[in-house]
Amino acid sequence: MSEGVTKGDGYAVAQLGDLGEGWGFRKVRKELAVTAFGVNAIVMPPNYESGKHYHEEQEELYFVHQGRMEIDLDGSKHELGPGGFAWVDAKVVRSLKNLSEDEDAVYICVGGKDGYVGRDGRLPEGETSPRGPIKE
Repeated sequence: MSEGVTKGDGYAVAQLGDLGEGWGFRKVRKELAVTAFGVNAIVMPPNYESGKHYHEEQEELYFVHQGRMEIDLDGSKHELGPGGFAWVDAKVVRSLKNLSEDEDAVYICVGGKDGYVGRDGRLPEGETSPRGPIKE
């Protein structure tokens, strides 16, 4: 694990800067020891456009943290700003572009296969939810 990653028994915590510098991929899964799904953070320079790709099996969820991006999904282009999401099935050809002339874009990509686990959150012994039950 990287120097800035704090690791405990069953958890890991880090800031984006702890996972690397400059443009490109931050290997979140590797650095935080995530095992249930793939996850990366990507820092993209101004005006940069990724190559196109698709997957054999895993679907992906993209989340834009910083900047304005265009995501091309089989030729259908969509603009996403901070807080924007895009879900993409495995076979859909996708690419991303940083629309900014002068600002890096930062997005998170989570990939996985075989579905939702379901609601399995539980309160520890003696704990009560301060605002009542959490709803899906």
